[in-house]
Amino acid sequence: MRFLFAVFALIGAAVTLSFASPAAAKDWTATVTKLPSGAYLVGNPAAKVKLVEYLSYTCPHCAAFHKESASVLGGFIRSGSTSLEVRNQIHDQLDLAAALLAQCAGPQHFKPLMEAFYDQQDAWLRAGIDFEQDNGRRLAMYPPAARLKAAAQGAGITAIATQHGMTAAEVESCLASDAPMQAITHMMQVAPREITGTPGFIVNGKIAANVYDWAHLEPILRAAGAR
Repeated sequence: MRFLFAVFALIGAAVTLSFASPAAAKDWTATVTKLPSGAYLVGNPAAKVKLVEYLSYTCPHCAAFHKESASVLGGFIRSGSTSLEVRNQIHDQLDLAAALLAQCAGPQHFKPLMEAFYDQQDAWLRAGIDFEQDNGRRLAMYPPAARLKAAAQGAGITAIATQHGMTAAEVESCLASDAPMQAITHMMQVAPREITGTPGFIVNGKIAANVYDWAHLEPILRAAGAR
């Protein structure tokens, strides 16, 4: 009898397993890797579709691209079919401050900080421009590192960074450090000559010429296998 009960128990367990829900697919948007170049890779490192974006944090077209692409491109990355490598093109001092802090944020905080810079771009960029206009004469007397720090504080860039995972000490160290500056400088020096503006895109090693928005990039990604 005990043997029969054991058999019934095994059968019941097998039936239960057969009706169990399949394991949830991995969400690759949570996978962020800092590359040796200093660029960040969001998504599956072995993705079929490898998207490289050259961006500027003070570029309104870049902010528009990130808002327009968030849902669908986020789905492509989430599925593991597509990865996004983020590289910098610096346009001005405020852009440099944001890029440095994103560079220093580390894999855990990079993506939320990048998204916050774009979501709040209108507010901090206007504040930064006003601050530089009101304090230009005084700022001109500062050494470059102090001028950068003052501009970042005046724009509210440092406040955004501390709200998204960086400590005040990390922010201070980042803006005074040579390493993130060197990484960003090198990224710009080795950028393809065909990348003449932001956002600029490379898909699977091929430059997407004259493509600056999501409407024109999406079909290229889908044709390459993004799903």
